[in-house]
Amino acid sequence: MNSDQREQVRSNALYLRDVRPIDPEEIAEYIEGQPHPAVVRQVLREQSLDLALVERDDGAFEPVSEEPIAPEFRGVESFPEQYSRKLEDLLVGEFGVGWPDGESGAQLRETIRRLKEDYFAQNSVEYDYRVALGYAIYHLPDYYAAVQYVLSELAERGLLSKKLRVLDVGAGVGGPALGLHDFYPEDSLVEYHAVEPSDAVEVFAAMTEETRESFDATTHRETAEAFEPDGEYDIVLFANVLTEVDDPETVVEKYLDYLADDGAMVAIAPADKNASIGLREVERSVSDRTTVYSPTLRLWPSEEPSDRGWSFDVKPDLEIPAFQRRLDGSEDRDESEDGGADDRGDGEFVNVDVQYSHVILRTDGIRRREFTADKSRSAKMAEMERHVTERVNLVAVKLSHSLSEDGRNELFKISDGSENVGHFAVLTKETALNRALREAAYGGLVSFEEVLVLWNEDEGAYNLVVDEKTIVDRL
Repeated sequence: MNSDQREQVRSNALYLRDVRPIDPEEIAEYIEGQPHPAVVRQVLREQSLDLALVERDDGAFEPVSEEPIAPEFRGVESFPEQYSRKLEDLLVGEFGVGWPDGESGAQLRETIRRLKEDYFAQNSVEYDYRVALGYAIYHLPDYYAAVQYVLSELAERGLLSKKLRVLDVGAGVGGPALGLHDFYPEDSLVEYHAVEPSDAVEVFAAMTEETRESFDATTHRETAEAFEPDGEYDIVLFANVLTEVDDPETVVEKYLDYLADDGAMVAIAPADKNASIGLREVERSVSDRTTVYSPTLRLWPSEEPSDRGWSFDVKPDLEIPAFQRRLDGSEDRDESEDGGADDRGDGEFVNVDVQYSHVILRTDGIRRREFTADKSRSAKMAEMERHVTERVNLVAVKLSHSLSEDGRNELFKISDGSENVGHFAVLTKETALNRALREAAYGGLVSFEEVLVLWNEDEGAYNLVVDEKTIVDRL
């Protein structure tokens, strides 16, 4: 189809989009030369982003709804089979059908070991194509799941439009992109820009071939520092990348300039101490430009926390994908590898834990929980020193699952956004009136009445003792 015909398709679509569903067969009759309807349909697909059209099951096109998405999200149980098959196709293409075995299997296992070692040693990693494949084996499933849990926090308040423009900075091998794709309904329209400087971009491009027509993924092989965005984005995403750039605070400042007025900057990091604390430092560095939507809410006006901020969420484990099971349980694991055959199937190369730190930042002032603390009713954590050995009332955000190591008194990190040292609620005596502390979700807002304040010298933190005299409610 030549340029004049394409323009005629566009003109007809613009006219009909506000009148009735656009039928490619109908449009074909008005185009010079009367091209086949299938050709018209393909042109409409190619221009769907610009025309804001989505294709229906019957083959007609209609404007994408302006209503926000309302997914029935109940968590992620497994990494989809279609993506598993695609990754195995890439592995077969690179190593052959016996990729989990022999020299290739040993190489992949060593790659994953080295990636984990370098990560915990905070060493930089060079991603060639084979390293990217090893990374995909180990991390695609958990990154796929984590982003959906984070997006659900925005969707629950109707803050995600069916027409979405996304900038994924440090897109890696595509876990977050696939997760966002599956989180979004089929009648949505997503323009997805992935910035990734390494050979991981080749894995990303191949994996996103499995996405639907209305999910348009474009890759940009550049660093976060060098890339110059075009226009504004509804979501700017940093998924497990801020620990890998030299100056994360400067990078975040740069990309805030490209966030739509009603958009959200989403940052996700591993749950380990260094990454989580680093994420909180970045979050706090842009407090003059942003509001924390979740999870680390500031409940007191003009207050900012200055504790170390280690906080992460934990979700149910995924089912083990076949590709991880095959690599982990390969019969060719022998004495030449660390551990050798005796450790076959020990789970070293299985990663189905969904644990992550995250923050959602906005510039429009909207928060997931709209609450402002009142000094006449609540003690402020910044002033907790004055309340040691007293019983007080306060409101806080629950920022951990149970941290108890002895299995006796359950321990939970809590915050009101003003603290300069850690505060932990210790459940010493559970009753019907205080069990809300244990039952509240990560990021949930809870109120305490008659909680006992103690200073923990060994930990350099405040313990807020929840006993039979304490009442805890979810707000």
